[in-house]
Amino acid sequence: MRQASGRAVQVNGRSVYVEESGNGPDWVLFEAGQGLGRTCWDAVLPLLADRAHLVAYDRAGFGRSGRTAVQLGIDDMAADLVAMAAAVVAGRFVLVAHSMGGLVARRAVESLGPRLQGLLLLDPTPESAPVYDTFDQTARKVDRAMGVTQALVRSRPLARMVSGNIGRVFPADTYATMLAEDFVPAGIAQTRKEFKAVAAAIPRFRAEPPGLPTCPTLLLSASRPVKGRERQHAVITEHQRRWVETLPDGRFEKVDSAHFIQAEQPGIVADRITSLLDRPSRTGARSS
Repeated sequence: MRQASGRAVQVNGRSVYVEESGNGPDWVLFEAGQGLGRTCWDAVLPLLADRAHLVAYDRAGFGRSGRTAVQLGIDDMAADLVAMAAAVVAGRFVLVAHSMGGLVARRAVESLGPRLQGLLLLDPTPESAPVYDTFDQTARKVDRAMGVTQALVRSRPLARMVSGNIGRVFPADTYATMLAEDFVPAGIAQTRKEFKAVAAAIPRFRAEPPGLPTCPTLLLSASRPVKGRERQHAVITEHQRRWVETLPDGRFEKVDSAHFIQAEQPGIVADRITSLLDRPSRTGARSS
């Protein structure tokens, strides 16, 4: 199993577990997607160890962070991200976020402001996408299914079965840690809460979208859809592109990968982080 040391950081009355690595002069902070934590960045971090000080963490309720008795919203998660950055990160930094973490990051951008050197989003779903039109219904269906999963993962063989898609793309030692920390009843319970948080947040995101990031922003879009969801995938991709086109300094890029780009294409992710570290802020959106 992976060997890494971290520490608990108190944010907004909650405890989040933070791991720091790398010894370069710059800073990069990582925000995981729904249902995962610090370990999902394991394949990327070694590639940047000589370039930057790297910060990955578990949101409250996940991994080694403190459990939460209440339902946290996207705004709460964003506030925790901002408070953690204030406590741990010295100076300006690049923020990297995957999937649902993109919602958290975009809300946090409003408070982080000039501290952001760049923003890298990995396959997020913009709130404008039609998939969110009936997401409250989807969330209820998913919650019922995940209630069954929450019971199943008490058995380690069944936990491996329900998380097989994760095990196929992440390094073996990383997956072993995920099995021990995330694919357990408490971890699935927190994932259920995050589904509810997204469903609750989307109406406000649509009515009052977060302020646009003014720092250089790059969105990496996964090019390989889940089988049977090709049409939905194409629509989401188009909404990703449209969102990037609204930015003062944005770039859209397709990547040969399924949803977990950081696991399938860690070299590309590390390269794009480096490009944001090297690139000064400037205006003018572009896409490719």
